[in-house]
Amino acid sequence: METLLSHPQRRPPFLRQAIKIRRRRVRDPQDPQPQKEIKPPSHQLSPEERTLLYEEALYTVLHRLGQPEPNHVIEASELLRYLQEAFHAEPEEHQRRLQHVRELQKPIFCLKATVKQAKGILGKDVSGFSDPYCLLGIEQGVGMPEGSPGARRRQKAVVRHTIPEEQTHRTQVVSQTLNPVWDETFILEFEDITNASFHLDMWDLDTVESVRQKLGELTDLHGLRRIFKEARKDKGQDDFLGNVVLRLQDLRCREDQWYPLEPCTETYPDRGQCHLQFQLIHKRRATAASRSQPSYTVHLHLLQQLVSHEVTEHQAGSTSWDGSLSPQATTILFLHATQKDLSDFHQSMAQWLAYSRLYQSLEFPSGCLLHPITSIEYQWIQGRLKAEQREELATSFSSLLAYGLSLIRRFRSVFPLSVSDSPARLQSLLRVLVQMCKMKAFGELCPDSAPLSQLVTEALRTGTVEWFHLKQQHHQPMVQGMLEAGKALLSLVQDIVGDLHQCQHTWNKIFHNALKIDLFSTAFLELQWLVAKRVKDHTAAVGSLVSPEMGESLFQLYVSLKELCKLHPVPLERDGVLALDGFHHWFQPAIPSWLQKTYSVALARVQRAVQMDELVPLGELTKHSTSAVDLSTCFAQISHTARQLDWPDPEEAFMITVKFVEDTCRLALVYCSLIKARARELSAGQKDQGQAANMLCVVVNDMEQLRLVIGKLPTQLAWEALEQRVGAVLEQGQLRNTLHAQLQGALAGLGHEIRTGVRTLAEQLEVGIAKHIQKLMGIRESVPPEDAILPLMKFLEVKLCYMNTNLVQENFSSLLTLLWTHTLTVLVEAAASQRSSCLASSRLKIALQNLEICFHAEGCGLPPEALHTATFQALQRDLELQAASSRELIQKYFCSRIQQQAETTSEELGAVTVKASYRASEQKLRVELLSASSLLPLDANGSSDPFVQLTLEPRHEFPELAARETQKHKKDLHPLFDETFEFLVSAEPCRKAGSCLLLTVLDHDTLGADDLEGEAFLPLCKVPGLTGSEEPVEVPQTRLPLTYPAPNGDPILQLLESRKGDREAQVFVKLRHQRAKQASQHAPRPGQ
Repeated sequence: METLLSHPQRRPPFLRQAIKIRRRRVRDPQDPQPQKEIKPPSHQLSPEERTLLYEEALYTVLHRLGQPEPNHVIEASELLRYLQEAFHAEPEEHQRRLQHVRELQKPIFCLKATVKQAKGILGKDVSGFSDPYCLLGIEQGVGMPEGSPGARRRQKAVVRHTIPEEQTHRTQVVSQTLNPVWDETFILEFEDITNASFHLDMWDLDTVESVRQKLGELTDLHGLRRIFKEARKDKGQDDFLGNVVLRLQDLRCREDQWYPLEPCTETYPDRGQCHLQFQLIHKRRATAASRSQPSYTVHLHLLQQLVSHEVTEHQAGSTSWDGSLSPQATTILFLHATQKDLSDFHQSMAQWLAYSRLYQSLEFPSGCLLHPITSIEYQWIQGRLKAEQREELATSFSSLLAYGLSLIRRFRSVFPLSVSDSPARLQSLLRVLVQMCKMKAFGELCPDSAPLSQLVTEALRTGTVEWFHLKQQHHQPMVQGMLEAGKALLSLVQDIVGDLHQCQHTWNKIFHNALKIDLFSTAFLELQWLVAKRVKDHTAAVGSLVSPEMGESLFQLYVSLKELCKLHPVPLERDGVLALDGFHHWFQPAIPSWLQKTYSVALARVQRAVQMDELVPLGELTKHSTSAVDLSTCFAQISHTARQLDWPDPEEAFMITVKFVEDTCRLALVYCSLIKARARELSAGQKDQGQAANMLCVVVNDMEQLRLVIGKLPTQLAWEALEQRVGAVLEQGQLRNTLHAQLQGALAGLGHEIRTGVRTLAEQLEVGIAKHIQKLMGIRESVPPEDAILPLMKFLEVKLCYMNTNLVQENFSSLLTLLWTHTLTVLVEAAASQRSSCLASSRLKIALQNLEICFHAEGCGLPPEALHTATFQALQRDLELQAASSRELIQKYFCSRIQQQAETTSEELGAVTVKASYRASEQKLRVELLSASSLLPLDANGSSDPFVQLTLEPRHEFPELAARETQKHKKDLHPLFDETFEFLVSAEPCRKAGSCLLLTVLDHDTLGADDLEGEAFLPLCKVPGLTGSEEPVEVPQTRLPLTYPAPNGDPILQLLESRKGDREAQVFVKLRHQRAKQASQHAPRPGQ
């Protein structure tokens, strides 16, 4: 059966055309009344406007529709209480207004339904697709309790059967698809939301076609079954695809979901989904505001009122509003925008206008403006706004830009660094301005606006100048005068330096990151010109006669200007020329005053420090007194003043440095005189010599500390850098000769004073050392040497520990050096006087050993190279000999002759050849005297009668062994003896040091004494058989050059000779003198 719905081109008179609101991208349904404004209105409303707005808000709450959003307030009473607070209404007024609103006519409730699209629907046509369209409407007056069987019952043609045709709406037909897209909006009115339900049927449009046409569209067997099925139904009857039934009271104010299409049978349970959007709105609201003003304007005013209340509440609680609205405000604004059917764009625009206006009068974060900016930019289409709206938006842009630039101009006071979040607030403001100026809306509505970076730069430049003048007024002195004017100018410059530091380290980064603006350079260029003019005028007014007080003020101003110039940004624009270039010339007349003031202050501090000094060490580690510390601080202050001055002109800088060095050296010598006078003053009434010594130690330490401080002058005054600067204007070496001569003169004077003090301390100890050494000689012989030197060592221990405690290391080392030299002199004199006394020499030897240990002090005293002087080494050798017994001396004598024999290589006196061996089993020393050669002719006939005398020396080691002799050979200078001698002797004495076989070659004279040809010494310790445990098998020959005794006398023999009471010593010395006399008679002459 053909129905009227089968032919959409022929619409029945009873089915009216649906009221459709198509979503278009070029126009918005809102058409608010234009409101021309030159300046942004205040957020404060008139009493009449507030009353109308209050009723509008109450009306919105009372006629709320739909289920609440998840984070919204549910209770209407809570929302009403919030509105009472937000509008500052008294309880009586609130109840009166509320009653009035309740008496107003209710609005027309509407469901704004948008059929977006569907997916996965059934294909009803032979081709496998469908031609879907939708029928939709609201069924009114039928209750459907939740969970009842009828709530979910499937009904075929429910819209057609249950909703009158004049209330039924229909979408367009989308041909041949299973995923149709409609995007059509319908306004559906209803009376009572509690018993109203939304119905949507989806149908496949069928038209009358021939079998041939259908067979041509056939693609598979499934399509063939559709042909047979259609043959059984009425021609032109549409196919049911599914439906959606929803209770309106279950919907939220806004819904946007996919809903499943319900089937009428179980044949195809899965019929796809339909995408629907719902919004519960009002029509014909009875409030005066809704009747007289555009919805957009009313919403803007409501938003301003609620945001103003939120900000005020936070400020009352001493907290800052973070941009988040309370749940009550969010709920009310959402309900109002939904009920008034405001588009998202108009909501964003209203939020922007409200926030941008409120930001200019209330204090809240500028970051709250970013969200509406982003929303407007995302949805911007210029054509959707009327001219009045565009002007309003353009005015808001211009107003906020002007306000933001005014804040930036005054950023030093608006965003003080004393408030921790100031940098973040300024950064947020710049970000808002940058984002606003980047908007398409801003570019189209404000095309003549200059670039933001240019505007901000000009604002910063203007603001810097304004800030300077404000600071200048702030520092204006109450009393007019040059000194007061200088102090005010100094404070102004110091504030400028501090501000530039803040610009450089904090603000510059913010402006550069946001707009690539170099705030620091801009501020520096402006401020330095302003400062230069005022400083130049001030110094010109002061003139060339500078008082000490004015000089101090000018110096502080000069230092502050140097600090300002050090902030010089590189590179600079404006041809790189600064008004402050060469500013030091303005201060040139004040230099003499500065130098004199520096010296006068330092001298007064030195005098005061010495006068207050009690000459007591500051501590165990700090051995100088308080005046030395004060003096170091005083010199450091002079060096600091010189570094602060840092005069740019090289030649003048050199003269200034010369003056500083001269004054410093003069102060050092003045200090030496004052500290010595102070020591004399304090020790005058002291009877305790120890206390006087303490003070002398402190004085010496103070001078040493002063010398260390003076030695640092080249580093503290940067002589190397100065030398590089003045190299072009001074002669080579002039700086070094001048400054170093001054420094060396001062150091020499200090060194002399220190040496004098140390010499005085040393003299007090030298007397005691000499006395104890003299007493050492008089102690009785029964006292061991180790005990005899105890008084001397205890005296030194006490005195040196005392000096070490009271002197710094440098002075203590100098004292030790003096004492060591003096002690060695006393010991040398004592050793010379006790030369013949073995016991006294032994005591002196032990004393020298202990003194060496004492003065070395395990590395804490004098170093070995300072102890082991030539005097010490000579004294050590002498005492070593003097302390030895006669036999030990004889043994040492033979050791020296054996050493002389080993070192002799010349055979000018001749030589003897021997073979010597020792047989331990027989305890026999076997000596084969083979020959002699190249002997000296000692007889008148030009020849000699040689023979050899063999003795084992020293005699006290071999007392029972008599001397042996060889045969005498007549007139033979190369005798061949070939004789063997055996000595019965044990090995032990042979291995001792000095034990030797003495071979004395003599020339036999018949009438007189035999003449000496020479002597040879064979050390027994090197004889085979004595050097090891094995007896020799083959004995080598040994050739020994002949030697003579020393012609000048041997010191050992001299020492033995001095021991008159020792017969053994005298016999030995007599024999050796005899040999020496014989040797002197026949010593070979040079060239012979």
